[in-house]
Order: sequence, then C-alpha cells, then structure tokens
Amino acid sequence: MKNNSLKKLIGKIHLWLGLSSGIIVFIIAITGCLYAFQEEIQNITEEYRFVEKQNKPFLPPSQLEEIAKKELPGKALHAIKYNGTEKSTEAIFFHYEPTYYYIVYLNPYSGKVIETANMDEGFFRFILDGHFYLWLPPEIGQPVVASFTLVFLTLLISGLYLWYPRNKNATKQRFSFKWKESTKWKRKNYDLHNITGFYILLIALIFAITGLVWGFQWFSYSYYTALGGEKSLVYRDPVSTKKTVAPIKSLDKIWTLMQKEYPTAKSIEVHPPENDSTAIAANANPEEGTYWKTDYRYFDQYTLEEKEVGHIFGKYGNVDTADKLMRMNYDLHTGAVFGLAGKIFAFLISLLIATLPISGFYIWWGRNKKKKETNSKV
Repeated sequence: MKNNSLKKLIGKIHLWLGLSSGIIVFIIAITGCLYAFQEEIQNITEEYRFVEKQNKPFLPPSQLEEIAKKELPGKALHAIKYNGTEKSTEAIFFHYEPTYYYIVYLNPYSGKVIETANMDEGFFRFILDGHFYLWLPPEIGQPVVASFTLVFLTLLISGLYLWYPRNKNATKQRFSFKWKESTKWKRKNYDLHNITGFYILLIALIFAITGLVWGFQWFSYSYYTALGGEKSLVYRDPVSTKKTVAPIKSLDKIWTLMQKEYPTAKSIEVHPPENDSTAIAANANPEEGTYWKTDYRYFDQYTLEEKEVGHIFGKYGNVDTADKLMRMNYDLHTGAVFGLAGKIFAFLISLLIATLPISGFYIWWGRNKKKKETNSKV
C-alpha cells in the first residue's frame, strides 16, 4: 500500500512537471541537435577559415593586432589565436559592456584580412541563443533554462522510479518494443516513452548535469566539491606588479615561448593584458575539437615572469580528476570528448529526448480523453 501511494505521488509529480516543462525541454533538445555539428558545417560553408600552407613563418601577434584593429577601430582585442598552418588566424574582439563579439580572420603568413565576422549574428548564434536563453534577454533566459534543466533532471529520476518493474512479467515489457502484439497506438506510444526514456537515461543525465554546471553556481560548486575538488571555479587573471613601462613586444615574446614549448599544438592563443595590472594570458591546445586538455599559462606583463593560479584553468599537468571533469564539461555536453562519433551519438540522444515531451503528452491526453468518454457514458 505504501509503495502504491508513493508511486502515485511520484507519478503525479512526473506528470505535472512534464506537462509544465515539455515545450521548454523540446526546444532545448532540438536546438542542441541543430548545434551539434556547428563546427563541421561551418568548416564546409565558410571558406575563409582556411588558408593555403606556405613555406614561411607566421607573422607575430603584434603585426596581426595592428592590422586587425584597423578593421574594428575602437574595439578591444581579446586574443590572437593561431590555428595551425592551413587555417586562418583569428583576431578575437570580445567585450561584455558594451557587448560585442567579432572575429577578424587573417592569413597568418601575409596578414591579409580574409573576413570580419560578427559572431552575435547568423544561424548558429540564433540556435545557441535558443539553447542557452530561449531567445529571451540573457539575464532572464539563463535562469529560466537552468530551472527547467533542473526540472528535467527531476523528471529523469522520477521516470526511472516509475519505469522500474514490479515483477518478472512486467520486466519483459520494460526493455523491448512489442508492437506486433498490439495494434493500439496508445500502447505503442506508452512503450515509446518508457523504453526510450530508459535507454537514453544515462546520457540524458550527463546532459542535464553538465548543463546545470553552467546554469547554477550552487550546483557547480556542489558538484565540484562532491568530486573532491578544492580549487576555485572562478577564472581570474593574476596580478602584474605595476611598473613604468612594459617590455617592448611582450606579446610576441610570449607567443614565441609558447611555440617553442608546444611545437605540436593544434592551436596557440595569446591574450594581451586587459589593463596595466593584469597578466598576459596564453594557452595551447594539443587537440582539435575539444578544450579540456588545454594548457593555460600566465605571465607578468612587465617582467614576463610566469604566474601560478588557484583556479582550475592552469596547466593541464597540475589538475586532478575533479578539475578534469569540470574542464571537460563542454566537451562532455556536446559529445566532442569522443570525437565525431560522440557528436553523432549526442545528436541522436538529443533527438530522442525531444520525443519524450511529445510521447508523454499523448499518454496524458489519451488517459484524459478516456476518462471524459467514461464519464459521458455514466
């Protein structure tokens, strides 16, 4: 009796949370599907991302910075990113207030401007805004999406409890579709919801948890602490001790150092200091398509002395398991950690997640309709 009462209560919670969040879960899942192959599609459709390999050295950051700033006068340069011998170098202009995000694509051998792209526009930006903010202002949309992601996590857990078979006979119906035995669409829809939900449960939980890491600070810190993490999750540049004049072409010197220490890196990025008290940041990524193994380095802008940091975005060799999982959060969320196969798998799972609100709604609608028909006959 107690088990039946608990199951009814959880069933009602699952039902009303599902009905109230269905359209939001559908939007988040579908936009996740559409964004899954963003990089691959843009590499095919945006030719300016590539250059012809030449037997000559790259231009240093100081020269590329000077060229790029002429394209976007008055905008603050965030970083110069070198993407290898056959790809354009990116001069990234990014700022919070006022908000803007541009990339000037340059030929690293000649400095020629190939394209200037507004990253706040375009199809994939539209899709990403839907996934992150539901196309609402970020200060409204972000907490809304995070809250519904938490609801989705609750639905997954409650759904597993409702799915769990009560006896051996019920077990046979929980793992496989038996549509040949029944022609009723209600039964097929019920199986579609329950069996699909079970098989995608683990990956859906990963999507929900990695999404909540971005969504709520309290969740992020709780998750990191539970994993055994002890560092800060807040990114901060180390402080540079102010002096009268910084070394000439200090950004070029750091870039030269990074090239020497990471000769096989897929990308090397250098960041000019944001003001006269912050450090020069640089990073090197040994892999293409993922970010979690990136080495982040920091140097005093006056002495070029290397600075250590107390957050997780330092050298990859200094991170523990908890740090790795936090750094891996984006790559896990997109499936990129397992390469193209992982992205395809993530795409398919997201598509199946999008079906759950639809099949769940029709379960409710079918039962509600049956009740009305029964009441009308009485």
